[in-house]
Amino acid sequence: MNEQILQEISEFCRQRGLAESTFGRRAVNDGKLASRLRNGGRITTDTLERIRSFMSRNVDAMPGRRRVLFDAPPPAILPVIKPQAPPVASGQAGDDPQRNFRFFDNRQKYLLFVNTCSEKWEIANRVDLELANIHPRPPAVRVFDAGLGDGTVLARVMRSMHDRFPTMPFYIVGKEISLEDIRLTLHKMADRFVEHPSTVLVLTNLAYLEAPWLAVKSLSAATSLVWKDLPMEGSTAHSFEQQITDLEPFLAENWKARVSTKSGNPVYERPAILVIYRNDHRFLLDQIVPKPGGTVADYDLVIASQPYRARSSLEFKAQRVIAPLARALGSGGRMIAIHSYGHDPGMEIIHQVWPNDNPFVHNRHDLLKAVKLELGPAGRDLNFNTYSDQRSLFRYDMHTLPSEISSSIGTSTLLAAWNAAIYVAQIEDDRLSDVHSDRRYIEATREVLQKRGGLWFYDESFVISHRRE
Repeated sequence: MNEQILQEISEFCRQRGLAESTFGRRAVNDGKLASRLRNGGRITTDTLERIRSFMSRNVDAMPGRRRVLFDAPPPAILPVIKPQAPPVASGQAGDDPQRNFRFFDNRQKYLLFVNTCSEKWEIANRVDLELANIHPRPPAVRVFDAGLGDGTVLARVMRSMHDRFPTMPFYIVGKEISLEDIRLTLHKMADRFVEHPSTVLVLTNLAYLEAPWLAVKSLSAATSLVWKDLPMEGSTAHSFEQQITDLEPFLAENWKARVSTKSGNPVYERPAILVIYRNDHRFLLDQIVPKPGGTVADYDLVIASQPYRARSSLEFKAQRVIAPLARALGSGGRMIAIHSYGHDPGMEIIHQVWPNDNPFVHNRHDLLKAVKLELGPAGRDLNFNTYSDQRSLFRYDMHTLPSEISSSIGTSTLLAAWNAAIYVAQIEDDRLSDVHSDRRYIEATREVLQKRGGLWFYDESFVISHRRE
C-alpha cells in the first residue's frame, strides 16, 4: 500500500512542480508524510482518504505549472520537514524536478555563504590543531575529507600539512557527490602538487559507508565503477592546471547524481574514483597510489565538516555518517567532526521570522552517545572527546567593512546576511516563499545587524580518536 500511495504522491507532485513536504502539509498537515511512508510508516484509512481527496480536488491543475495549493491554512508553526540533501549541479538529472531545482537554488546560497563568511577559514584552523596530535606511520600521512565542498578547507589543511610534515608523502581521499564542488576543489589543487610533489589525491563520489575504503558494497554498482588514474606530467602549477582542466569531459560524463526515490537524497548514478599524482614521483608513490580492490583505510586524520543535515535524525547521523568514519581510523588516528551550533545572531534573525524554529536538535553529547551505541564492542579502541564548550565551540563571522554596519545598511549587505542566516539554519525553499512576499525578513536582518554590530555564527566540534597500538 505504501508503494502505491507514494507513487501517486510522487506523480502528483511531479506534474504540478510541488515539493513533497509542501504536499504533505497542504493535504494532511504533515510535512514529513512522504518520508514516513518511505521509512515504512503506516497511515490510517482516514488519512488515506484525505490524501486522495486532496489530489482529486486539485486534479484540474495544469501539469508542469507551479501552483500553490491551499486545501487548509498552513499551521502557524511549520513542522520540521524531511532533511534536504546537498545540492547537485545544473544539468544533473534526478527523479523529481522540484527537488533538483531546490538543489540548484541552494548551490547559489552555498557559494554566496562561502564567499561572505569566514567559516571555511575557521574550520581549517580548527583542523590544524588536530595535526599536532596525529602520529603518521609509513608510508604516508593518510587523510580523509568527508565532504569537500568547494575545497577551501582541504587546500588550507594541505598547506598546514606541508608545513608540519614537509618530507612525508601524503595520501588524501576526498568525498564529494556534487560535480560543481569537485570542479572548484580541483582548481585549488594545482599549486599543492608543486609545493608538495609526493602527494596522492583521490576524489570519489561514493557513500560514507564506501568512500574511506574506495570499495562499493553493491555488486551491480561494482560492475559500473569508473576508476581513472591521472599521472600528471611536468613540474609547474600551470601544466598541472591544464591537465586538471582537461578532466572536464570525464567529470561531466561520470560525476552525475540522481535523487533516490527511497530516501530523497542525492546518490551517484555511477560510482567514480579519480586518482591524481605526479608521474615523476610515481616510483616513490608506488606503495601509496591505491589500486582497485586493494585499498585500506587506517586514516591518521578524518575531517567531517558539516557532513549531514542538521535536521537529520540522530540515528542517520550516527549510523550512516559518524560511525563508518570512526571505523576508518588507523592506530593513533583522529576524526574531528564539526556542525552548526546555533545560539548566535544568525538564529536571532531566524527567530524574528520563525519564532519557534530549532534546526540544531542534536548536540555533540547526543551524537557521541548514539555513535557509541552504534559501534558497540567495535568502539572499545576509540576515545570519544566532547571537550568543554570553551574548546569545542568556535565562532566565524560574515565579512563586513567597519562602515557597513551603521544606521543605514546597504541592501547587498542585508541580503548577504539573510542568505547566511537561512543557509546555516537550513531553511527549506517552500518556507521562504511565504516570507519573501513582504519585507519583514529584511527588517529582521537589519535589526539584528544594528543591535549586534555585525553577524556571526557558532560551530560545535568534537573528536573521536583511535588508541595507539
